[in-house]
Amino acid sequence: MTKKRLFDDIRQNPARIYRTPGDVLRDRRFDDSERLQILQAWRETAGGDEITAMIAELENRLHISGHAAE
Repeated sequence: MTKKRLFDDIRQNPARIYRTPGDVLRDRRFDDSERLQILQAWRETAGGDEITAMIAELENRLHISGHAAE
């Protein structure tokens, strides 16, 4: 499976691949921008303060490093 296909599959249902939102942050297959997109997809389906906090952390990292979040 290509990385793009895996990424697209994960965005469709992140909870199918990851046990917790924190697992997304530890997944080294993806960069911060991709992790952010996965967590945003998870928040849309599950909600929760934990995911919102992780999204804020990744947005801060992306802002500091000079990369624009998609």
